[in-house]
Amino acid sequence: MSDMRLIVAGAGGRMGRALTRAIADSKGAVLAGALEAPGSELLGKDAGVLAGLPANGIKLSADLWAMSKEADGILDFTVPAATIANVAIAAERGIVHVIGTTGLSASDNAVIKSVTNRAVVVQSGNMSLGVNLLAAVVKRVAKALDESFDIEIVEAHHRMKVDAPSGTALMLGQAAASGRGIPLDDEHSERGRDGITGARKPGAIGFASVRGGTVAGEHSVTFLGPFERLTLSHLAEDRMLFAHGALKAALWAHGKNPGHYSMADVLGLADI
Repeated sequence: MSDMRLIVAGAGGRMGRALTRAIADSKGAVLAGALEAPGSELLGKDAGVLAGLPANGIKLSADLWAMSKEADGILDFTVPAATIANVAIAAERGIVHVIGTTGLSASDNAVIKSVTNRAVVVQSGNMSLGVNLLAAVVKRVAKALDESFDIEIVEAHHRMKVDAPSGTALMLGQAAASGRGIPLDDEHSERGRDGITGARKPGAIGFASVRGGTVAGEHSVTFLGPFERLTLSHLAEDRMLFAHGALKAALWAHGKNPGHYSMADVLGLADI
């Protein structure tokens, strides 16, 4: 099989540059296009040079329709509005859409899922192997421990991150809720505690967010029971781990039937 031809969305950003480097370092994939927002001062720049690599002749462009004509997939770690704009084009072209964008609303996710009867989408709040293994373990532990164990999720990211809780924290919360057999809704989660909040609601899943510095990503899930605590955690040391995970997802999805997949599917963890 020939190399998978991939477009990097948000190619001028930190994650986009990491994705460009990951493709350059990989076997089985080549860079086919570099997408950037209309009006960006980076349009026309060489994607390789921006990523700290030799020039590769791929210029940043805002025209996804044109560049997707000769592509097999798109790696999309951008912002919700950009991702939703990309969804329709990726589906129309019939290319794999790997989505690592966080901060998506329920309506955004509904739009994404609406195309999966005819398109291949791999979506995850975190493309890390370790985080997805952590989510599987969290689900099992939550199922094993009853409501006498409170669940608290704490995440930390760099000062530039714009959404909270992180997509990864919500993914871990969903794993805990699934293990408990409850929905992760307002009734079963607590966020942003401040002032006289009253006692903790039994069975609630708590979230706390830390922002500052250059933290790539830290997540912990703590089960606090009578006289003991169990903490499961993951520390990301470099965003390249997310880039390599996204690339693995794209290569796995190439040739798959239309559907909505997650990293749990990619890693064979869906049944855990």
